Amino acid sequence: MAPSRQWLRSLRATSIHPCPRSLTLSRAAKASLPRGPRANLSTSRPRANKQPVDDPEFVSILDAPPQIVRAGRRHGPGIILLALIPITAFALGSWQVQRLGWKTELVAKLENRLVRDPLPLPPRVDPAVIHDFNYRRVLATGRFRHDQEMLIGPRMRDGQDGYMVVTPLERDGASTILVNRGWINKAHRNQSTRPDSLPRGQVTVEGLLREPWKKNMFTPHNRPEKGEFYFPDVEQMAALTGSQPVWVEATMEPEFMRMMDYAARGIPFGRAAEVNLRNNHAQYIFTWYGLCLATSIMLYMVVKKPASGIVRRVQASKSS
Repeated sequence: MAPSRQWLRSLRATSIHPCPRSLTLSRAAKASLPRGPRANLSTSRPRANKQPVDDPEFVSILDAPPQIVRAGRRHGPGIILLALIPITAFALGSWQVQRLGWKTELVAKLENRLVRDPLPLPPRVDPAVIHDFNYRRVLATGRFRHDQEMLIGPRMRDGQDGYMVVTPLERDGASTILVNRGWINKAHRNQSTRPDSLPRGQVTVEGLLREPWKKNMFTPHNRPEKGEFYFPDVEQMAALTGSQPVWVEATMEPEFMRMMDYAARGIPFGRAAEVNLRNNHAQYIFTWYGLCLATSIMLYMVVKKPASGIVRRVQASKSS
């Protein structure tokens, strides 16, 4: 009988005993196993090596979210916007340089007018030439019409609320003009509380001839029917009082004791004879050029940023 058939018969006669991990043959079955290359064949189940998929926390690269890699063009339309920022900032900074030169020249011209002797105001002023005499020191003589007094406010001064007193000045043989006499405290709004501020008879006012200015969008409109004025609308005030649209701001030396006395008695004290135009263009130049430099550095870092490893591999695969 061939050895294979003898081995199968011995295997059928063998009793199999269960084992928790493997099946064990009896001694007779083991003795009848064929000798040769398969003599070392084991009937127990081989233990498989542990694979990464056996780990419950294992995540396959196929399960990961897809990542879009742009192998050709590295930057999108956003780089154009980033490039426009330093260009715009540089243009605005250069424009502020021009504005600074213009404002410096204007202040110098106005200060040159201040050092001149006061000019007597002519009997009738041409409103068209006031621009050429802006901030020019002038003298005007006449009588105050206190019955047509107008208060512009509120106006803050040294942390106190108050008003600017505007009174028409009626000149003999000449036109009536508007005089900004100065600031008073809110407590002296009524004329009855400040009799010393109502001079009678002829007075001489020394002040600055000023051209009318425009109202900004944040200032409310005047309500002359209620006696409320929020900004000096020269044309409107002149029409209400029958005056020429000529605005003169009274000036005085800023002496502390004198100002304290005037404030206590409710006498308006005028402004100092100086140019008070704002000149912040140097700060704007620093701001715009600083923004241009910062955004230029950002643009350089974005353009020169090296490509990621994935992008380099995709580019290499495309070129190969």
